[in-house]
Amino acid sequence: MDTFVDSSWYFLRFLSPDYEKGPFDRDEVDRWMPVAQYTGGVTHAILHLLYARFFTKALYDMDLVGFVEPFSALLNQGMVVMNGSAMSKSRGNLVSLQSELAAHGVDAVRVTMIFAGPPEDDVDWADVSPAGSGKWLARVWRIAGEVGAAPASAGDDVELRRATHRTIGAVTQLVESGRFNVAIARLMELTNALRHAVDAGNAGAPAAREAAEALAVMVSLFAPYTAEEAWDRLGHSDFVQRQPWPAFDPALAAEDTVTCVVQVNGKVRDRFVVSPDVGEDALREQALALPGVVRAIGSAPIRTVVVRPPKLVNVVV
Repeated sequence: MDTFVDSSWYFLRFLSPDYEKGPFDRDEVDRWMPVAQYTGGVTHAILHLLYARFFTKALYDMDLVGFVEPFSALLNQGMVVMNGSAMSKSRGNLVSLQSELAAHGVDAVRVTMIFAGPPEDDVDWADVSPAGSGKWLARVWRIAGEVGAAPASAGDDVELRRATHRTIGAVTQLVESGRFNVAIARLMELTNALRHAVDAGNAGAPAAREAAEALAVMVSLFAPYTAEEAWDRLGHSDFVQRQPWPAFDPALAAEDTVTCVVQVNGKVRDRFVVSPDVGEDALREQALALPGVVRAIGSAPIRTVVVRPPKLVNVVV
């Protein structure tokens, strides 16, 4: 046990900029630990992860550390498979990574794997398309060049600004929660909105530049090479990786209206548009008056109405 303490925590102290040789410092260990996020394959759960937890609990019982678990959160990422099976020479279902990189580029391959699903799920290479990811990244690159080359104009695009700030707010939350595939989907939506603005002749508007720069910074998390080139085409001489994460205005990010879905016994029967701050009683009253809902209920007695403002009403009959 002394050997474990001397080797592992001695190395940990090396990571500190204030490191000075000296005796074991429990306060310093407690400052660094526990690790915020542990990411590893499922095999780690019965090997490294198990041993790390065992030793940490032993150290805690010896009053050498002040925490029981070495990791605050665990993520077992999925595997890249082919036709539903793990890749192997015996199955003949290997995919050459070098060939994929040569054909599509490292950014497109990376985005393809991230966009395929949640990080804990397997990615079946037979079901994904690096070419599709490459087309989206090419659009980001082209739009950055068009915005960067366009002369500044006095007009602005309020709807594009709203889309930009909504995307920043959503992507910020999605990245922090590990929902990277959904974050990429939102970035694709912003790309489409920016494309429409540029095609409408607003490439030089302040809103277009704001959207293009925010898009480049957020894309840099997933496709750093494309983002660097896009940032350069926007006229910047520094690196996009050194830019702060874009801030968003909650007032601009707020939705003006929300579509409320109305279900009867779990089946969608109607939809209607409401204000985001609609009250529960008003939402229930409007939902029960909808023609599609009235037809679905018919003469059946209503047992209960579940209201989740502003997006859902479920009538149980």
